[in-house]
Amino acid sequence: MMVFMMAMSMVQKPANAQGDLDVNAKAAILVEASTGKILYEKNSDTAQGIASMTKMMSEYLLLEAVEDGKVKWDQKYTVPGNLSEMSHNTGLSNVSLREEDSYTIKELYEAMAIYSANAATMAIAETIAGSEANFVKMMNEKAKELGLKEYKFVNSTGLNNRDLQPYVDQVVGGPEEENVMSANDVATLAYRLLHDHPEVLETSSIPKKVFAEGTVDETHMDNWNWMLKGLLREYEGMDGLKTGTTDFAGANFTGTAERDGLRFITVVMNVDVPPGENSYDARFSETRKMLDYAFNNYSMEEVLPADYKVKGQKTLSVEKGKEKEVQIKTDVPLSMVIKNGEEDQYKPKFVLDKKKLNDDGELTAPVKEGEKVGYVMLEAKGKKDLGYLTDKGTNASKASVVTVDSVEKANWFVLSMRAVGGFFGDIWNSITSTVKGWF
Repeated sequence: MMVFMMAMSMVQKPANAQGDLDVNAKAAILVEASTGKILYEKNSDTAQGIASMTKMMSEYLLLEAVEDGKVKWDQKYTVPGNLSEMSHNTGLSNVSLREEDSYTIKELYEAMAIYSANAATMAIAETIAGSEANFVKMMNEKAKELGLKEYKFVNSTGLNNRDLQPYVDQVVGGPEEENVMSANDVATLAYRLLHDHPEVLETSSIPKKVFAEGTVDETHMDNWNWMLKGLLREYEGMDGLKTGTTDFAGANFTGTAERDGLRFITVVMNVDVPPGENSYDARFSETRKMLDYAFNNYSMEEVLPADYKVKGQKTLSVEKGKEKEVQIKTDVPLSMVIKNGEEDQYKPKFVLDKKKLNDDGELTAPVKEGEKVGYVMLEAKGKKDLGYLTDKGTNASKASVVTVDSVEKANWFVLSMRAVGGFFGDIWNSITSTVKGWF
């Protein structure tokens, strides 16, 4: 009876979608950072509160504006009364900004990225867009441009609009609204931030810094990402990105860590808080669980070498060429993040570029050496594949297939002889078929 009961408990245990990882949060996602390959997800397509993870979008827009020369790091911002008042609200994360004093954009950016300073974030938004409302419009437009799907931005900070009401002329959206995104979209934003503006890590990795050092407003900023080196929940390789907490959103964290050239992105949203643990610790515990799982179970493997020739498709026929066919091969090695022990769970799939071929599936001479004729990708065998965050990531998991040699177009005489040979060949084939039919 005991053996039977144990067996039944094993059978009835609910299976996790990704097998051996379960994250105690309303939503979560784990991604390999170079390609955006999704390794784990839980309720990742549903929009919900993101709190101060919002500031990743504010960072993206600032870094883009600096890159485009529209904003300079040493540019000064003079603090108006409303933002000075907000910066002294001790119920919100802030650094003190003295009215009519000036601060550089670099100082305000560091306060935003390290200490999640809300008034400093709004100052940056005003610098870039002229007003909070205009900046919110830019945030939503950029989200669409980046291919995000489930999102809505109503402010630059991630606060509830009720917290902003006293400090702005008019809030965007409803009086109780907050910014929302899906875990998939948060991870996509983090992925694009790391790829388009990798310098973000130079600031997000700073564990401690002093704002307005040597003044009466001096603020010692400890990064809210406690997993950074030297902080309470230190984790090897951790260097970003952004925490966030409100009553509506719960405890959230977008993390990223790199070891030996392999980087992962994690997102946890509205984590479950076990008895005796606070929400700050809980989000880091779940992130640690995800990163341990990733680093212990996955590696980047070269699965196809350069010059790989596709089995059963090592050549393509060429119409009107001096040669009747040309060899084809991959131009670069194909690497992919793979779970340990699952190297044989993927098979190469060759996809031809039909625009390059005639109706008979042939290339037409002349053909250049190294001309791209398709690509090879890896296809999972009998295994659910979660795909990639973006098409850019999908393309990174493909290797182009190119021609090995060039094929010149044959001259008119050769083409004429082939046509004559083809004509008599067709007659001969017709005769032999007829004769065979007599017997």
